[in-house]
Amino acid sequence: MNEFLSVFQKRQDVLLEALWEHLQISLLSLIIAIVIAVPLALILTRYKKVAEPIIGMSAIMQTIPSLAVLAFLIPFFGIGTPPAIIALTAYGLLPILRNTYTGINEVNPSLKEAATGMGMNSLKRLTKIELPLAMPVIMAGIRTSMVLIVGTTTIAALIGAGGLGELILLGLDRGADINLILLGAIPAALLAIVLDLILRGFEYISKRTGFKSLVSMLMIAILVVTLPFMFNKGKQADLVIGGKLGAEPTILINMYKLLIEQETDLRVELKPGLGKTDFNFSALKQGSIDIYPEFTGTAIVSLLNDKTSSNDAEEVYKQAKKGLEKEYNMVFLEPMEYNNTYTVATTAEVAKKYHLENINDLKKFEHQLTAGFTLEFKDRYDGYKGMQDLYNLDLKNIKTMEPGIRQEALEKNEVDIIDGYATDSYMEELNLKILSDPKNLFPPYQGAPLLRKETLDKYPELEMILNQLGGKITDDEMRKMNYQVDYEDRAPKKVAEQFLKNNNLLK
Repeated sequence: MNEFLSVFQKRQDVLLEALWEHLQISLLSLIIAIVIAVPLALILTRYKKVAEPIIGMSAIMQTIPSLAVLAFLIPFFGIGTPPAIIALTAYGLLPILRNTYTGINEVNPSLKEAATGMGMNSLKRLTKIELPLAMPVIMAGIRTSMVLIVGTTTIAALIGAGGLGELILLGLDRGADINLILLGAIPAALLAIVLDLILRGFEYISKRTGFKSLVSMLMIAILVVTLPFMFNKGKQADLVIGGKLGAEPTILINMYKLLIEQETDLRVELKPGLGKTDFNFSALKQGSIDIYPEFTGTAIVSLLNDKTSSNDAEEVYKQAKKGLEKEYNMVFLEPMEYNNTYTVATTAEVAKKYHLENINDLKKFEHQLTAGFTLEFKDRYDGYKGMQDLYNLDLKNIKTMEPGIRQEALEKNEVDIIDGYATDSYMEELNLKILSDPKNLFPPYQGAPLLRKETLDKYPELEMILNQLGGKITDDEMRKMNYQVDYEDRAPKKVAEQFLKNNNLLK
């Protein structure tokens, strides 16, 4: 409990900002869902033949995994709030649509007949009789939708939409740091409870005020959503720099920002924690971000769907640079010195028990060992697929998991081997044994800024500014910086700033 309170005190400002973002995204998604679902449901009550197919379609939308929906939307809408709101709105439609349709249909038929007998047309009957009587049921659907949206909003942090999911993802990335996870999860749950209680109040009032309660609720929600825009008159960023999940990309993008803003008048916005390679590259192609740090080996294998022609770092960089320019019209600037290559690692105890020194040694125990691999590693040729091919390896027990969880699983003896990165801080913290790669499966992975050519044409000074990092940052320096962020809880910006000052790159 003391640790949690300490984390809470350190991150109060971040928590409040994330909570406000979470509330805004949730409310805006709910407002749009209400504006779509209520009128649509009212129309369907008059055209009942098409009602069930349309309601069924909204039910199907809820069965699609939220992560898949977000990934699908990135090429069309980029990253950030817009695709998150579209996805959340889609998830929130069903309860409102079904409850509104059911509420209107369940109004006593004799009351409808009496209204018709009094000369009311369909519209007047709807507004004077059906809607007021159905409002408690409609409000109950809105309550259900609100809780669903608030819970799902946490995943939106993966595409830079912000919210409490950022704290949860940060906790997962840091080896399932329970305090950070709770710091994001508890406020999300409390927010859902508070909003549910507020909407329950509107549901109770609706029994007397009818449709007015829904209008009042919508006006308050719109006010909360639009309030920041009335006071936020900050300039829009000239450049948006994105980064994958983890301490390392976050440190690097802070370096980029500090260098660019020191030497130009450009305003830079950072979008850290944008998930894996595919999310970042899609966002770069679409134009939602302008720069992100990518690795030479990853560029060839994942982005160009090719194999490295050499294991020489310089040759790999040239191959990646040429391929990206030819296929995507993108510029790969000079790489840094450190090589964050893939590794296969285990504990000293497991290595001693099975006499493991290199990847070849895994073959004898492929039926006994349990591997903890990330989804990305399992699906890449410069990962497990390559291990199957080059090392004739067929591990029978593979558990796929997020990067931040695998080292904890290894530490708890839930898995025997994991994939890892050479510069990850937990390699040193846990004193892991890295199995050598005698067949050179894993190519060099040097980090370098990747950007669209049009961005460099617009801001040619970026090449000279960012190339100052070319050939700098050793493996050891990167590991130590990652350690400071992951285990000493230092802010990535401070760590980046300190390195740049120590190397006379920042005044």
